[in-house]
Amino acid sequence: MGSLGTLLRYPDDIYPLLKMKRAIERAEKQIPPEPHWGFCYSMLHKVSRSFSLVIQQLRPELRNAVCVFYLVLRALDTVEDDTSIPTDEKLPILIAFHRGTNEYKVLMDQFHHVSAAFLELDKGYQEAIEEITKRMGAGMAKFICQEVETVDDYDEYCHYVAGLVGLGLSKLFLASGSEVLTPDWDHISNSMGLFLQKTNIIRDYLEDINEIPESRMFWPRKIWGKYADKLEDLKYEENSTKAVNCLNEMVTNALTHIEDCLKYMAALRDPSIFRFCAIPQIMAIGTLALCYNNVQLFRGVVKLRRGLTAKVIDRTKTMADVYGAFYDFSCMLKTKVDKNDPNASNTLNRLEAMQKVCRDTGVLQKRKSYVNDEGQSNVYIVMLVILLAIVFAYLRAN
Repeated sequence: MGSLGTLLRYPDDIYPLLKMKRAIERAEKQIPPEPHWGFCYSMLHKVSRSFSLVIQQLRPELRNAVCVFYLVLRALDTVEDDTSIPTDEKLPILIAFHRGTNEYKVLMDQFHHVSAAFLELDKGYQEAIEEITKRMGAGMAKFICQEVETVDDYDEYCHYVAGLVGLGLSKLFLASGSEVLTPDWDHISNSMGLFLQKTNIIRDYLEDINEIPESRMFWPRKIWGKYADKLEDLKYEENSTKAVNCLNEMVTNALTHIEDCLKYMAALRDPSIFRFCAIPQIMAIGTLALCYNNVQLFRGVVKLRRGLTAKVIDRTKTMADVYGAFYDFSCMLKTKVDKNDPNASNTLNRLEAMQKVCRDTGVLQKRKSYVNDEGQSNVYIVMLVILLAIVFAYLRAN
């Protein structure tokens, strides 16, 4: 659930953590009895517990469609990421994946369960999933043979692997009858995906660069080339200053999508769809705030503490919660901006534009802070210690 030291430092994480733990346990007990659906939801729990928890809140028909969509794209992503598969074998798999090629079943023996579940979906859901999978496979195949050189390449790659996911989800929401599409739905749907993907690419630098047998490199040369001769050079301690400057420019680039994301979420009507979309977006801005100006990203894993994740899941119910979270995390990021950083003015402009959007809604006064909860009263810590002592004494006696 979390280390004792972390719980003592953030005692108000405890209740959300307990709620999340119970919700995950309930979701695992609600796995459908049919073999193919049972496999899909079991696999979903294994791949991402937090995602499987959020998806459970959708209506059953839409939930099934999103579950299948996620697993199909996850399988496709696994093929792309597997550096042990030769390019000449990988390309035809990616291009033809939407047709359910036999070749990939060797990599994922139980994928026929996902195929069976897909065939039970309504036609509208099937068409949306097949179209997006086809486009994504073609895009991934393109970048197997092409490096990410320019910022436009970076946006195009992120469009194929994540922006299309945003478009696909919007199509599923429309097919469910729960949402209507705004005139600019394709652009802002794409931005939702790009913001999440760029956050992941930034956070996963070290994991990707150390990939065996071959590094995976998604940071655009146009950005990292200003700071190093090779992308992998950024992980070495002697290059720390330039590495952090590069990191900050990458974060600033990701911030360009936030206003579109807020616009997309504000237009959603269904509460369960809203939560499904909003929780990952809040996690992303929180992750960027943590990564910004943080040299540890080049040394190890940087991620939000589990208690904060639980808190986001527990608190995110309305658009006011989203505005409050984005405002809080942007304030946290803003305090880390070094005026000597070469991109400081651009970063501050992006943050101030985002904060203005949040302030102009007039709802910030009602929020609970996500980032100003560190210096909790010692009373809470004493109460926690007493409570733990009582629990341990009870367990020992029994």
